[in-house]
Parts: sequence; C-alpha cells; structure tokens
Amino acid sequence: MGPIHSLDDFIDMLRRRAGLICAVILLGTLASVYFAARMQHAYSASEVLQISRPKIADGLASSTVEGSSARRLQLIQQRLMTRSTILELIDTFGLYSDLPHSDVKKVGMFRDSVAIEGVAAAREGQWDDGTIAVLTITAEMPAPELARQVARELSRRTMELSRSSRIEKARETLTFFAEQEAAIVTDISVLEQEIAAYRLTNDMALPGTAEFRLIEINTINEGLLDIAREKISIQRAADLAAADERPATAARILEDAAQDIATVEAQRILLASRKAELEKSLETSPDAERRLGAYQRDLARLQSELSVITERRAVAEVGFRLETSGQAETLTVIEPAVVPEHPFTTSRKLVVAAGAVFSAAAALALAFLLDLRTPVLRSAAQMKRETGLVPVVSVPVLDTGASGKIKWPFLRQRGFRKDGSQSF
Repeated sequence: MGPIHSLDDFIDMLRRRAGLICAVILLGTLASVYFAARMQHAYSASEVLQISRPKIADGLASSTVEGSSARRLQLIQQRLMTRSTILELIDTFGLYSDLPHSDVKKVGMFRDSVAIEGVAAAREGQWDDGTIAVLTITAEMPAPELARQVARELSRRTMELSRSSRIEKARETLTFFAEQEAAIVTDISVLEQEIAAYRLTNDMALPGTAEFRLIEINTINEGLLDIAREKISIQRAADLAAADERPATAARILEDAAQDIATVEAQRILLASRKAELEKSLETSPDAERRLGAYQRDLARLQSELSVITERRAVAEVGFRLETSGQAETLTVIEPAVVPEHPFTTSRKLVVAAGAVFSAAAALALAFLLDLRTPVLRSAAQMKRETGLVPVVSVPVLDTGASGKIKWPFLRQRGFRKDGSQSF
C-alpha cells in the first residue's frame, strides 16, 4: 500500500523524516560546495585567420604549390599537434605544472583544449575545390591571459608553417627542374662528343663542312676544265707554229709549249688529287649512316626535352619568387585573440544551487522509500481509506522517558509510536 495519498500524508512524512531529510540535504549541499570550490574555471580565446588570394593572377604568374588549401591546412594542423610541438608549448607557457600527470596525459589534455576549424569558401561552379576562406584557432585555458597567449602562439606557428611549407614546396620544385636541366645538358654534351668521335673514327665530314666540300669540288672541276682548255690552246698554238715557222723558231716555240703544258699538267694533277680526297671524305658506308642517324635522333630528343624542362624551370623559378616575396596565397590575421572577460564553464553558484536541489530531491525520495518499506497505518484517515473501518478513538503514544517529560514532542500524532506501530 502506498504511504502518500494526500497532502496531510506528505506533511506527516516530512515531520516524521525531518531529521533524515535535513541531514541528506545538508550533506549534499556541503558536497556541492566542496565540488564547486575545487572546480576550475576555463576561459576560451579565438583568433581568426583569413586565407588571402594571390596578388598576381594565375594566368600571369602561377604558383607551383598545387592542392587544395583544406588539405594543406590539415597537414599543417597535424604538424602543429605533434607530441614534440605540444610539449614545447607546455614548457613555454608552464601549462599543467600543478598537475601530477605524465607527458602523455598532458599532451592529451592540450589537444582536447585546442580546436582548429576552417570555413569553406563559396563554390565557384558545381564542384567544391576544397578552398578554405577562414581558419579559427580556439584555445581553452584556466586563465584568461593564458588562453589569449596560447591562441596567438598557435596562430603564429600556423602562419609560419604555412609560409615555410609553401616556400619549401616551391624550392623543391625549382631544384628538381634545375637538376633535370643540368642532367640533360650534360647528356647532350656527352652525345655531341660521341658524335664527333664517331665522325672522326669513320672519316666522316661534319654536317657543316659537307656543303663546303661540295662547293670546293665544284670549284676544282671548273679549274680542271680551265686547265684542259688552256692545255688544248697551248698544244694548238705549238702545232700551228711548227707548220708555219722556220725550223729553228718552231723548235723554240715547241719547247716553250712543252714547258707550259708541263706546268698546266702539274696543276691538273694537284687539283685532281685534292678532288679525290674531298670525294673520299664524302663517301660513307650505310652502317655508318644509320649509326649517325641514330645519334642525330637521340640528340634531337634530348634537345626537345631540354626545351620543355627549361620552360618548366622558368615557371618554377617564377613560382619560387612569388612565394619568397609573399605575393602568393598567404594567411593573415583578421581578428586577433583578445583576453576573455568571463569563463565559459558553469558558475560555481549554479553548481551549489543545483546540488542543493538534487540533495532535496534525493532526501524526499529516500524518505518516501523508507515509508514504503514500512507500510503501516499511522492515522484514522489511512485506517478508513485502506480498510473501510472508522476507528472510535486514536490515542497517541508519548515517550516520557525516566524524567516523566515528553521525549519526542514533535511526534504527537494519532496512533503513532516511536517504534512505528499503530494503536487504536
């Protein structure tokens, strides 16, 4: 049977269990005061960074740092939240010095008290390119000034890591293309030396000298033709002199003609020898021609690669200059962290009040449970409600003790005994 059916029953229960209820409320309130006194307030400070677009359009001078800003900032956050960096920040600001925790526990507490959140930029078109417009760094610390300092330090390190990572990426790109260009230039030089040595070994004219040698051969051919004409002219003049002149004069003319013919013949022999040498230098075998063609194709391929690499190295150099001069994408502070005026944690007064209310509720619940465990009839109204019988008279039991005085004056109730029994 339930012990509480009316307001009078509830008031009777409060009167009977007043000591227990007051004790529970007192202990609960004291525990709430103790918990509130030990509770440490926490303050939150935030610094907002904006990702500025490049000052020079990509169409004019593009950066060599590719990828979305969200991915790059995620990598920066991972580097910022490494164990070594966090321990350095803890030592710098003297965090958690009053707590007997290990470094692992302190690192976990610091990570829980810091938040880095990015706000995506508006989409350009249908697809999201992963661009971040605003980055918010929040630090929750037990002191207001400490929260501001930690937020500003994290912001400063984020900007430094962003700038250094972009410069390092641009430098690596430039170094790669510069090394590739140097390697190709070396390969071209080695190949040109091999071609020159092969031509020398096989007695092959260089591409530039072949045309000159052909021109020289044509000139020699013209010289040989002139010599033949001159020789014929000398011979005909000698024959005419032998027929028309006196013998003595004819003999002298023939002797002079023979000397002239000998001179012309010597010239012819010299030119013919030179012509033979030139023609021999122009003669090459099919195997040598094929080998030389392979050399030329390799040289053309290397020169084409060199042209592409040189162009890319120039672009990488422009990108590196953009990064070092701060003309590319940068992080700037648009809202610096300020000292918070109020903590964001629950007020101590509210904690004490909530503890007192909870203690009162627990005390009433405990009193109700105790009454529920001893379901006895304590009043005439309960007697009539539960059994339907109307008692004639109710006599309260008063414990006067040895002195004869009433020992429990607040328990004056019909049918109530100290041991909880009922009488009629």
